[in-house]
Amino acid sequence: MAVRLFVGNLPYDTSESEIREFFAQIGPLSFVSLPVDRETGKLRGFAFVEYPDRNDAESAIRRFDGQSFKGRRLAVNEAREREKGPGLGAPRRPAAPRIDSGPGPTPTPPAPFPKGGAGFGPDAPPKRARKKPKKGGDMERRPKKPIPEITRGQYFGGDEQDSDDQFQDDLFEDNFASRLGGDEDEEDI
Repeated sequence: MAVRLFVGNLPYDTSESEIREFFAQIGPLSFVSLPVDRETGKLRGFAFVEYPDRNDAESAIRRFDGQSFKGRRLAVNEAREREKGPGLGAPRRPAAPRIDSGPGPTPTPPAPFPKGGAGFGPDAPPKRARKKPKKGGDMERRPKKPIPEITRGQYFGGDEQDSDDQFQDDLFEDNFASRLGGDEDEEDI
C-alpha cells in the first residue's frame, strides 16, 4: 500500500525534479505534488511525496526530517487526511435528512419555508394594498419656523447713521471737480 508523506518548509524556488531526485535516494517514488497558490500561482512551500512501499516511507521520514535542503531544514512526516472545517469542504449548515426507502421508519421530509420567503417575519402587503402618502407631503419637508437671519463678519464703527454721514462728509471733501473749477484754489497759488 502506498504511503504519502508531507514535506514542509521547502524553498519557494524548488522544482518537482529536485524533490524527486532528493527523495529517490531512499527508493522509487510513485507520486510528487507541489501545491500552487490559486491567486498568485507561486509555490506554497510544501509538497507531497508518495512511496509505494511503507518501509521506504518510514526510512525517508527518519533520514530527511530536520535535514537541510537548499538552505532550509525540512519537516517530513506522514501526511494526514485534510481536516473538515469551515472553508475546507465541510458543509456550512446541517444537511437535510435523506429520505430512503430502506428498512425502518421513513423520516419525514423537512417542512417547506412559509409562503412568501424564508420566514423572516410577516410578508409585506401587496403594492396595491399599501397606504398611499397624503397629498402635500412636501409640506412636511419644509421648515416649520422662519429661518433666522444670520449676520456674519465683523462690524467696525458705531451706528449706521453716523457712518453714513461720515462717508458723505468724506465725499464732499474729496470732490476734485470743485477744486479744479473753483477760483479759490488758483488765487492761493
